[in-house]
Amino acid sequence: MSHQPPRLRILLVDDQALFRKALASLISGQFDFSVVGEGSDGREALEQVRALGPDIVVMDVQMPGVDGIGGVKAIRAAGFDVPIVMLTISDEDDDLFEAIEAGANGYLLKNMRPEQIFDGIRGAARGEAPIAGAVAGKLLEALRHGGVAPSRVGTGLTADEMSLTRREAEILQLITAGLSNKEIAAKLTITEGTVKNHVHHALEKLHLTNRVQAAAYAIRHADRRGSLGDGVVSDE
Repeated sequence: MSHQPPRLRILLVDDQALFRKALASLISGQFDFSVVGEGSDGREALEQVRALGPDIVVMDVQMPGVDGIGGVKAIRAAGFDVPIVMLTISDEDDDLFEAIEAGANGYLLKNMRPEQIFDGIRGAARGEAPIAGAVAGKLLEALRHGGVAPSRVGTGLTADEMSLTRREAEILQLITAGLSNKEIAAKLTITEGTVKNHVHHALEKLHLTNRVQAAAYAIRHADRRGSLGDGVVSDE
């Protein structure tokens, strides 16, 4: 008798009930997804996270009342580290940057194909940072030119906070290049678990919350110092 993997328990938050129900129907048709709750704004998102403990939150940005960015802030302020993927029609720079700074783990657009959205959700659950191709280039370009508020991406860090090992620095640079944990593990000939540990330790040292912010830090630091590895203190 075969055993199916546990389903990802997903919370959907969108003020457009028709879109939310249609997305819930599509998601429920995936063998590894299960919609456990729905909400219509950021306030309800926090309430549902508290009540249901979902594995991942998929949330719109522009909603009346408490919007998606406010919802991310509220969830993070309450101490929940559940992955949050923004799913929106907005490709505006401000929405993208504010969502990342608030602690969102990914940013997808509603005009993407369903399969792309599903893959993005799965990636976020694995600790990756899914970003829609239409906005990814804008994100990297803006980061290189100071487009994200420095308070959340490493500007002004002390020497102790920049004491990454060479391996941690190397992995952050590969994250910046868009590689997944699995791809990084294959490239460096280490286990995926080891990659996850290095990422976790690097985020703690840099006071960051997710891979998108780590990529932002890596780009900024490389621009200032020539190479992210210039500030590390040890090989491992």
